[in-house]
Amino acid sequence: MHLPLSTYRIQFNPQFTFKQAKALAPYLADLGINYLYASPIFKARTGSTHGYDVADPTQINLELGGKEQFDELTIKLQELNIKWLQDIVPNHMAFSSQNKMLMDVLENGSDSQYKDYFDIAWDHPYQGIKGKVLAPFLGKFYGDCLESGELQLQYNEQGFSVNYYDLKFPIRIESYTNVLAYNLGQLRQKLGRKHPDFVKFLGVLYGLKYIPSGEEGGERDDQIAFIKSMLWELWTENAEIHQFIENNIQFFNGVVGNPESFNDLEDLLAEQFFRLAFWKVGNEELNYRRFFTVNDLISLRIEDWNVFENTHQLIFDLIEAGQIHGLRIDHIDGLFDPATYLFRLRERATHTYLTIEKILETEEELPLSWPIQGTTGYDFLNFVNGLFCHQSHEAALTEIYERFIGQSIQCDRLIDEKKRLIISKHLAGDIDNLAHFLKQVSTRYRYASDFTLYGLKSALVEVMALFPVYRTYINNDEVSGSDRHHLEQVLAQAKENIPVFLNELTFIEKFLLLDFDDYLSDEDQQQWLHFVMRLQQFTGPLMAKGVEDTVLYIYNRLISLNEVGSNPTKFGVSLEEFHHHNQRKCANWPHTMNATATHDTKRGEDVRARINVLSEMPQEWEKQLQQWRSLNAAQKDCLPETGLDVPDPNDEYFLYQTLIGTFPFTNPFTDPDYPQFIQRIQDYIIKAIREAKVYTAWLKPDSGYEAGFTRFAERILKADAKNEFLTEFCQFQAKIQHYGIFNSLSQVLLKMTTPGVPDLYQGTELWDLSLVDPDNRRPVDFKLRAKLLKGIKKAWEKDPLDLLAHLLAKPEDGRIKLFLLYQLLQTRRDFSEVFQRGDYQKLTVIGSLQDHVVAFARTWGDHTAIAIAPRFFTTIVSETEAPLGDQVWHETRLCLPPGSPTHWQDRITGQQLLSADTIFLRDSLRHFPVALLVNQADDVNSETAVVSSSHSQKPKG
Repeated sequence: MHLPLSTYRIQFNPQFTFKQAKALAPYLADLGINYLYASPIFKARTGSTHGYDVADPTQINLELGGKEQFDELTIKLQELNIKWLQDIVPNHMAFSSQNKMLMDVLENGSDSQYKDYFDIAWDHPYQGIKGKVLAPFLGKFYGDCLESGELQLQYNEQGFSVNYYDLKFPIRIESYTNVLAYNLGQLRQKLGRKHPDFVKFLGVLYGLKYIPSGEEGGERDDQIAFIKSMLWELWTENAEIHQFIENNIQFFNGVVGNPESFNDLEDLLAEQFFRLAFWKVGNEELNYRRFFTVNDLISLRIEDWNVFENTHQLIFDLIEAGQIHGLRIDHIDGLFDPATYLFRLRERATHTYLTIEKILETEEELPLSWPIQGTTGYDFLNFVNGLFCHQSHEAALTEIYERFIGQSIQCDRLIDEKKRLIISKHLAGDIDNLAHFLKQVSTRYRYASDFTLYGLKSALVEVMALFPVYRTYINNDEVSGSDRHHLEQVLAQAKENIPVFLNELTFIEKFLLLDFDDYLSDEDQQQWLHFVMRLQQFTGPLMAKGVEDTVLYIYNRLISLNEVGSNPTKFGVSLEEFHHHNQRKCANWPHTMNATATHDTKRGEDVRARINVLSEMPQEWEKQLQQWRSLNAAQKDCLPETGLDVPDPNDEYFLYQTLIGTFPFTNPFTDPDYPQFIQRIQDYIIKAIREAKVYTAWLKPDSGYEAGFTRFAERILKADAKNEFLTEFCQFQAKIQHYGIFNSLSQVLLKMTTPGVPDLYQGTELWDLSLVDPDNRRPVDFKLRAKLLKGIKKAWEKDPLDLLAHLLAKPEDGRIKLFLLYQLLQTRRDFSEVFQRGDYQKLTVIGSLQDHVVAFARTWGDHTAIAIAPRFFTTIVSETEAPLGDQVWHETRLCLPPGSPTHWQDRITGQQLLSADTIFLRDSLRHFPVALLVNQADDVNSETAVVSSSHSQKPKG
């Protein structure tokens, strides 16, 4: 297996294709990247900006350049020694007319060759969707759409369909007769009974009468294809038949204002294998599994061997061809049986790097038996981010927050409340299906025969709301220790919360723990297991929607801690916790990914680095808040219906932190692009408050609150000399910005040197001041980055210390971050075994500033690398100083283990250091705010290159 040293995530879309990536490849190679990490590249819905709405996994997306341009790109990458990590989507596909497999199911029902591909409950207890697939895509109630003429029967070469704007639903072949035979005598009269085309038309009707069933294999498909081709030929070549079919279509489409004229279309729709419905119905009555709560993403039954093989064949072909070398598996927790899926994948991709998108709670461990290299790195993101949050100020920040908003918020209670909201508003249909399944099973047991659907559903809701992790992984009659612990914890609390349903909870407990009675047959036991495995698929979406997409937009104490996979109740990470986490990774998952920014993160990595600074200065933060509130009070609108001033204090608090984190380095009074920043903030406000679901929501937007909040933002950000707030804000923000730069640099060093594979999200080699998508998926100026890197290398060749001084003097252009990344990537390449296989040793720091330093060593063979990353800068340097040299670090030093090397080189600055058993920070941090020391042979001569690609330039200083 070839293991990545670093990955660079690219978001492919119709505006950034394989052709653009090919032009980008030399820059990535120059930077030091050895794996291109690609968003989904298989055929997606037309115009897809992300690729997760896959329409055909057997084709490479033509909008990205197709197979030809993909081949050209991979050839170029191979020339540059860059390999390919591919993001794949085994959980779901697009519910779209472009999804031919799904359209075949909608057209043929149980006779479709793809009938088992999608996670559909055909035998649903609700009669209205029994034997059908619910299609909840209508913008209003079905009857209104029908009688307003929005549902249109249409015909083209593919056959008849009912269209709703750009949505197309195929009519089952057996229903064609209803349309074609209507008023048939009129066509006979026009053409004549013996007209060859009329005879052919009758042949079509006869063929429709005797369509084979799906059990007869390809015969059904062949006959349908023959009938469709003959009908199309008649439509295109005979004007009378064309007009006849057009007239029939017009008849079925009814006349707006005449409700009875739509009866025939309604009857036609009643025959179909789909049921069109108002989109909100999908939240309450649903018979297919979705991705989270997204109606137009339908889940696959990837546990079926045929589904797995057919949807993965192209992936395996590309691996076999040497074009793909690693796979990132999206939403592993959505699968029916993640472990079995991963073992199947490993059997077919024996030497392929495998990583999974998986959220781990703070104390949760990834199953050690899984045949993968690790996760996509959200766990690292939250550990490294928490390291820059000053834990000792938790109480002060909590009090400041609660004083500002005028209330106390218990986050645990908020999480419980919002998970229950998601259950009732967004997942009701899914929970209902689970309850029906449980009710059906319970009737077979005498001690459960009296349980009502209401009681079982109430007990299920309680269990799911209390679930502390995304899911358990039970897939046979063995329950792991960790899964048993979580389940017993949940059930004990549930029994305490709702004792009236104690019997139901005890019954569910037997199910979840697979506590089989002795008399249970194998069939019964399999039914129990099936229920448990089905339940496990829905606890993850509940956690994601309830916490990540709701609570993290409400609980705003310190929003830098509100990130994917985070626990907002946990205020920061201690040094000991951070070291322990890395030691566990080194022992168990040394090749997992280390991420600090992804396409899914809620804030850019440097936004969080800035906001974390607030945790160091609670008193000053509160002083600013009080001043800003006073200055901006007059800028609020009052909603006449409720008397509410907009925004409310919690949203106002949220906005100020957001502005501190995202504010441009440029002067708002002179920057021509500043209005774009204001627009980005206004767009973000709408998304954030809809996700919070307090005053407005995606299901029920409140235009009054939204407009009031965006106007408030526009007013307080107006670049006007009379805007006192903006002037005051910029002064404080510049201070936060200064310290945030050093947080960011330390974060970069830690990502690149701790156990794991560092992942760079596109464009983040310069300052990443983006917000949640779509903001973090804006186009990246790669030409600028390539130009800056070239300039950095040239300046280093000329005078390294002069370059360092210029980078520190002008950090706002981002070159200082790009420089650091480049240096670290070169070092990872030169000492790959140290970072891929080396151990992890935390180093003891002595001195008055010992809590301000994160230091550790990585050793493999004769080489040792020492990383030194400072933190908490506000109390050690002023807002105009850099944390360098003796005037900052004084006597603070690292103690090295006995037998450590004595000759070191800082791979960032090129500086040579000598040590016995101690390294003083005043020496190692003399020219740059972070250091990465690598030992040199005792007889080293200093003709060592650090920045230049030739590694032959003598460092100066």
